[in-house]
Amino acid sequence: MIYKILGNLGTILRTIDSVGLSQVIISKKSGDVFNPKVVRSTMGAIFRVNIIESENLVSTIKEIKKHKFKVIATSLQTEESVYDVEYKKTAIIIGNEANGVSKEVLEIADKKIKIPMLR
Repeated sequence: MIYKILGNLGTILRTIDSVGLSQVIISKKSGDVFNPKVVRSTMGAIFRVNIIESENLVSTIKEIKKHKFKVIATSLQTEESVYDVEYKKTAIIIGNEANGVSKEVLEIADKKIKIPMLR
């Protein structure tokens, strides 16, 4: 299972780069961002995205909010879509496939969105 997690992390970093974002915060509880599998799957994006590893994601999110950023978390418990949001000065929290975003993070998020699957 760790193999899939690392591949997903690389894909996320590649996607961040492809949409022109320049920074990502990753919980230290996530996979190792510098694992060779992750680095390969980013296809070079890892060298263009500033990666910050957070020891305490909740504290980091609270600090982000102090700087007037809106915090959005992915959740299946909403009808609002990722496509319906204005992303100016916004931080997006994405959880893992198995458990999603933690309850503690969802409680401090300003909004919840889902990523709908195409049918």
